Amino acid sequence: MHSTKYLVIAFILTLLIMISGTLGYMLIEGWGVLDALFMTIITITTVGYGEVQPLSSLGRIYTVGLILAGFGFFVYVAGAVVQFMVEGQIRNILGRQRLNRKIDRLKHHYIVCGYGRIGRVLCKKLRQKPVELVVIENSPDLAPRMEKDGVLYIAGEAYNEANLQKARIDQALGVIAALGTDADNVFLVLTARQLNPDLNIIARASDKAAKSKLTAAGANRVESPYEMGAASMAQRILRPTVTSFLDLALSDKPTEIQMEEIPVSAHSHLVGVMLKDSGIRQEYSLIIVAIKNPDGSMHFNPSHLATLNIGDTVIAVGEDVNLQKLEKILNPKNEGRA
Repeated sequence: MHSTKYLVIAFILTLLIMISGTLGYMLIEGWGVLDALFMTIITITTVGYGEVQPLSSLGRIYTVGLILAGFGFFVYVAGAVVQFMVEGQIRNILGRQRLNRKIDRLKHHYIVCGYGRIGRVLCKKLRQKPVELVVIENSPDLAPRMEKDGVLYIAGEAYNEANLQKARIDQALGVIAALGTDADNVFLVLTARQLNPDLNIIARASDKAAKSKLTAAGANRVESPYEMGAASMAQRILRPTVTSFLDLALSDKPTEIQMEEIPVSAHSHLVGVMLKDSGIRQEYSLIIVAIKNPDGSMHFNPSHLATLNIGDTVIAVGEDVNLQKLEKILNPKNEGRA
C-alpha cells in the first residue's frame, strides 16, 4: 500500500477515534459535547491536564481503553507521516538520479534553454522527429510541467557553465537560447560558444536591436517570434494558397503530403549517383524540391543530371511513408523517423 493511502487512513482514524471518544463520554458520563470532546483530546494525546469532571468507575475503564487506543493510534500516525515524507524524498532523489543517468548518456542532442511558452512548444515539435534534447530551466514552478511532458531537464540558470557542462554541451549538436530576456540570451550564447566553438546556436530575440548583439555573441541564427508571426500573417493575406500548401506539407498531423529534408550520408549507395539513375522519382513518387550542398548553396528544382554527394541535404515532397523509405536509403545509419 502506498504511503499516501496510509496518510489518508490515518486521517480517517483520527476522525473516528475523536467521534467515538466524544460519544463515549457523553453516553457514560452524561457530559456535554464540549467537555466530552476536550476530555477525548487530552486523553488520546496524553497531555495530562487531568479530568474535566470526576469520572465514574465505568468512565475510568473507558478512559484506560481510550488511552491504549490513542497510544496505538499515534504510533500509527507518526509512522504514516514519516513514511510519507521519507518515501517522497527517496522518490525525488531516485527520480533525479534516473534523469542524470539519461542525461549522461546523451550524444548529438540539443540543449533547449528555457521552458516557457516558446520553449515548451519547441520541445514538443523537436520530440516528434524525434530529436534527443535536454532542457535547462531555472523556474521551480515549471518542474512539474517538464516531468509531466517527460522531458529531460536540469534545474538552474542556463548561462551557468556548470549546468551547460552537465547538459553535455561538448557532445551536443546545438543550443537553443529561448530565455525570457535578450540580455540572458546574449550571456548564454557567449558562454555556450566558449564551451563548444563548433556548436550550432539558435537564439530568440524579443527586440530587433538584440539581433546584432546575439549574432556578435556567436549565434548562428537569430529568430524573433514576433517578426515571424507578423510575416506569417502577411503571407496568409498575400499568398493564401502557398501558405496553405506549406501548412499541409509541414504539418505534424498525418496527411497525404509531407515535406522533409534528408541528409545524404557516406553509407548511402546513392552517393555519386545522378537523380535520373537514383529511382527516387520513379520508385517513391517524390518530388525533389532542392538539394543543399555542404557549403550552403541551394539548388532549387535540380535537373535529372544532378549528382547526390556526401553531405548534401535533399528536400523532398511526397507521402510520408515514401519519405521514410527515402531516408533509410540516403541516411541508412539513421534509424529513421518515428
